[in-house]
Amino acid sequence: MQKIILLAGPTASGKTATALDWARAEGGEIINADSMQIYRELDVLSARPTAAEMAVCPHHLYGTLRGDDPCSAERWRDLALPVIEDIWARGRVPIVVGGTGLYFKSLVNGLSEVPEIDPVVRAEIRATVTSETASEAHARLEGLDPEMAQRLAPGDSQRIARALEVILSTGKSLSYWQNIPPVGGLDERADVEILKNVTVMERTRLYERCDRRFRQMVETGAAIDEVQALLALNYAPTLPVMKSLGVPHLAQYLAGDLELEEAIILAQTATRQFAKRQMTWFRNQCGDWTPVEL
Repeated sequence: MQKIILLAGPTASGKTATALDWARAEGGEIINADSMQIYRELDVLSARPTAAEMAVCPHHLYGTLRGDDPCSAERWRDLALPVIEDIWARGRVPIVVGGTGLYFKSLVNGLSEVPEIDPVVRAEIRATVTSETASEAHARLEGLDPEMAQRLAPGDSQRIARALEVILSTGKSLSYWQNIPPVGGLDERADVEILKNVTVMERTRLYERCDRRFRQMVETGAAIDEVQALLALNYAPTLPVMKSLGVPHLAQYLAGDLELEEAIILAQTATRQFAKRQMTWFRNQCGDWTPVEL
């Protein structure tokens, strides 16, 4: 029987320290399940584990992709599964840690099988969505797939691109494929023991941690330096990495459109709102997971 430990939870809830403790105790290796920590340009603002923390045990899928190479839940799972199998093969325990609920869901429950997307269609859609405004891309989807357009916010360019490439490649809505029962999840395997854990923290305390951590990132200068370096790459503003917590507001500060304190307060507000959405998602989707009070 192979064992895998999952540790999900909202941002700033103490997952990194807990995972390191478990890795020491279990002979474990840590696998990232955070959609921003996978990008190499986001070290500080994504609160990626420090070099000292990563030295405690092997860490995987941190800083793996370029920011202009978007990662979906399906792609993350395809990256994570071989890592998990390799860790097992070496007699160690994979510990999957992060705050992206869909990554955990894809790993545990599997994914609905969507036919392979025509690479020409994919490239055309990605280029078009990048060049269009958010409203233009959403309007295009509405004309082809009204059901998915109704479900997606106009600014959600990554999911709009996915919906467009599916309808154009398969002739069917992404919603059609999503309604097919998922397959390929670890929960289908009788030889795997999945220990599912989710961090729990009192909301006021979590918000205080979010605020304090972001201000520290800025006051050291590291967060501003990181955004400057990111802007120098001229990535499309619609990419997930450019919309990561703190990036838009610090970019506005660097452009002279916001005072630094304004940027900090706005980014702190956005971070708290994000943490609230994460808590709601985990509460609704992980009711049978073991709470880890921190």
